[in-house]
Amino acid sequence: MEINQLEELIKTRRSIRKWQDQAIPDALLEKALELATWAPNGGNHQAWHFYVVKSRSVINSIAEAVEARTELMAGWPEAGPHHDTVVRWKKTSGFFRHAPVLIAVTVGRYQSITDVLVSARKDFDHVAAEIYANRQFCCTKMQNIAAAITNMLLAFHQLGLGACWMTGPAQAKQEIEKILGIPQDYEFAALIPVGFPREQPEPLNRKPLSQVVTVIG
Repeated sequence: MEINQLEELIKTRRSIRKWQDQAIPDALLEKALELATWAPNGGNHQAWHFYVVKSRSVINSIAEAVEARTELMAGWPEAGPHHDTVVRWKKTSGFFRHAPVLIAVTVGRYQSITDVLVSARKDFDHVAAEIYANRQFCCTKMQNIAAAITNMLLAFHQLGLGACWMTGPAQAKQEIEKILGIPQDYEFAALIPVGFPREQPEPLNRKPLSQVVTVIG
């Protein structure tokens, strides 16, 4: 692949929220998931697991769980000053119920040698506690699945499918884990609704490199 072809793939991918009522061939899903598993990851531990949800009743159960949490938060007094945004949020938080397929991304336990050492000392060593906090912010396992999801989204786009990377459903994390039967040593992290696109969103501008890049040296 030439760099201009890769550039075209990356720059034309969009987050898709409307899909055709058309089944996705298993071969396309499997290819995208296979490519997702080739993402860089800490120690090649590959601490990810993907749930391919085709059941309409299960998809609806997940959407209902997410919408219930949205309704709960929308009723909090703190939502008052954000009325217009909250109204839109209530209407759209479960849009993924119309996707032909959901990919639920989960992540298992992973500890680098740094994590092992600082976890053992963080309660009595302030330097270890500082490093531990930094490691939580730069959490390896979440960066691992982010790389896998990026691969997956680009693969879907190349295959003519449209998807959307969603972390919002994590507001119903425990409910989703129960619905899907996710084992205790794995955690739900993201939801990727996917199907053949029924929309073509316009591209959004990106900040120029001068605003987001600092060269040192």
